[in-house]
Amino acid sequence: MAAAVGTWAFSMPAVDKARRLLEVGSGASAAVQEAITELENDKETGCFVVGRGGFPNKAGVVQCDAAIMEGLPGRFGAVAALPGVGTPLTVAQMVMDKSEHNMLVGEGAVAFAKEQGFRIEDNSDMMTEASLAAYEEFLQSRKSPPKNHDTLGLIVLDEMENITVGVSTSGAPFKDPGRVGDSPLPGCGLYADNRAGAAAGATGDGDKIMCFCPSFHVVQLMKQRGLPFSTRSWNLKQKKTSPTFRSLPP
Repeated sequence: MAAAVGTWAFSMPAVDKARRLLEVGSGASAAVQEAITELENDKETGCFVVGRGGFPNKAGVVQCDAAIMEGLPGRFGAVAALPGVGTPLTVAQMVMDKSEHNMLVGEGAVAFAKEQGFRIEDNSDMMTEASLAAYEEFLQSRKSPPKNHDTLGLIVLDEMENITVGVSTSGAPFKDPGRVGDSPLPGCGLYADNRAGAAAGATGDGDKIMCFCPSFHVVQLMKQRGLPFSTRSWNLKQKKTSPTFRSLPP
């Protein structure tokens, strides 16, 4: 049974994209990467603190965090405080597949992205009129905007029952340069285990969330209580009422 679930209603296009990819035989990781990339690179989703068009830091620079984790042991990749790339999840996947490290940050993430053929764009190309106006308002008031739904999370289960989770965010609006929240940290913003299930999008105050590793604990509870298959069955029953869940017919 293949399925996809996303965080918040704005993830619906990614969920639908993943579902279509699964229908033609895509694996979980490829579906996560391709589906999230489309939303990251869409300036219209920037207002949800994701990718291109996301809110900049205090210095006016958009720095993105992203991570991907497979349900197999040791399969994880992440980037953080990465400027100039509208599709940071793809860079994170390349870290997982091609780097000897699991996470690269700041200048190291930029250097790796360049090595993999990514063009580091000017910060002005990462901004939108809306994010620029929000930043100018912040400079005048020095107050961050009210918290809204943020961070794109996507969990995909393929026909082989491999599970992959991905997250992407531009981070807390007007954060200190270099700040990294919970989203790209394994066990905090995401976690996956083929034997149990996956969790993503433990969104909120990332500086507090990272102290408790909530995604790891959720998956461990699923493992201890034998929930994954019964939970999937429950989700299938609820799919008509859940705006961000899509399953494939058996």
